[in-house]
Amino acid sequence: MKISLLLTGNELMSGDTVDSNSAYIAQSLKDLSLMPYIKKVVGDDLALLVSSIQELSAVSDVLVINGGLGPTVDDLTALALSKAIDSPLARNADAYAKLEEWANQRDFMLTESNLKQTELPTACDIIENPVGSAVGFHCEFNGCLIICTPGVPSEFKPMVENHVLPLVRDFGGIHVKSHITRLRLFGITESGLQDSVNEKFPDWPADVELGFRVQFPVIEVKLATVGEQLLELNHQWTEKFKAVFGDYIIGTGGTRLTQALNSALAAKGMTITTAESCTGGKIAAGITSEAGASNVFEAGFVVYSNRMKQALLNVPEQTLDTHGAVSEATVLAMAAGALAVSGADVAVSISGIAGPAGGTKEKPVGLVWIAWGTANNLIARRFFLPMAGKGGGKREGKEARTSFQNTATSIATDLVRRHVLGLPTNISYFSELKKKSL
Repeated sequence: MKISLLLTGNELMSGDTVDSNSAYIAQSLKDLSLMPYIKKVVGDDLALLVSSIQELSAVSDVLVINGGLGPTVDDLTALALSKAIDSPLARNADAYAKLEEWANQRDFMLTESNLKQTELPTACDIIENPVGSAVGFHCEFNGCLIICTPGVPSEFKPMVENHVLPLVRDFGGIHVKSHITRLRLFGITESGLQDSVNEKFPDWPADVELGFRVQFPVIEVKLATVGEQLLELNHQWTEKFKAVFGDYIIGTGGTRLTQALNSALAAKGMTITTAESCTGGKIAAGITSEAGASNVFEAGFVVYSNRMKQALLNVPEQTLDTHGAVSEATVLAMAAGALAVSGADVAVSISGIAGPAGGTKEKPVGLVWIAWGTANNLIARRFFLPMAGKGGGKREGKEARTSFQNTATSIATDLVRRHVLGLPTNISYFSELKKKSL
């Protein structure tokens, strides 16, 4: 099957938005042993969109259009498709019902702009959007299946898994059943994982396709087999993989690192508190972003200055004067203070130098100390994250700083996850950081 992608939006053309959706659907199509035939990106130009739809549908079996389904005047996909396939726009009753349901759930009053999202080509059927206000839609034109999807990744991704891939499979008559196991790993690089697989499993069977997909901060590993007769083989090698890499596996499917931590805490009946300096609350934000976080989290502390470390967490002034804010002694005192104030069962604390300035020879930019554990068993480790401080311009410096914060947050989250589960916490995170750890 020839599957083409048409992405639309001035923000994609200007670089204000980075296209991640085409990479996601390309990876997803691999599950059907397919790959994109043509990818085209155009701005918010009606005539260009119409001609692009006609051009690509003429040479493709499937055309996936991404973006342009919103309520504003520059969202042109429905109108462009209407003109391209000569199917008039009309109020779609199913789309209206879904939009009304979406608005009622949020106590939101619909406006004319919102109602624009229900005006679809009459030849189209809708695709449900469980997240946003704009439904997707699809139709057939000149032997081509045309599928229109939202540009927002959080809306696009579940639509791909739940609707786009089944539509493509049914349209193409793809009946061979495949079995796919998806595992999520953290703390090892893609290349390091591949090298380890080569070493541990020199006899890996060709019938079990092994694929890696980096989805920061985790790696998704896919074990795929085709045909019912190979289902047991898939199970066997999945268990072998888990036996070797189980410590790194945080879950299956779309499991997030914070979700894995919260689940571990809930299973043990434990609560957590956070004490953050260089990450500015990112650890707590991740924990509380998960449903049910109130069962495991009551309080976190962002103590950026030394004065607040003393005032809120009772970090001794002498500790700060003698060892500095970025030190083993300080993060241990921060964790102890957070436990004492919050009454939580386990704590994680962090202090580092995110850059791009502020480092010294003894304590360079990229140095971070993390402590975790219970009141009677607090442990601290230091890391060096070399992505901090890179880049000469303001934008590059900010990106490096954000990268440092995100990586430090992920490591801290995983360390306390491992602690709660009784897994080793002395691992070397990421092969590229191993040689530079302090």
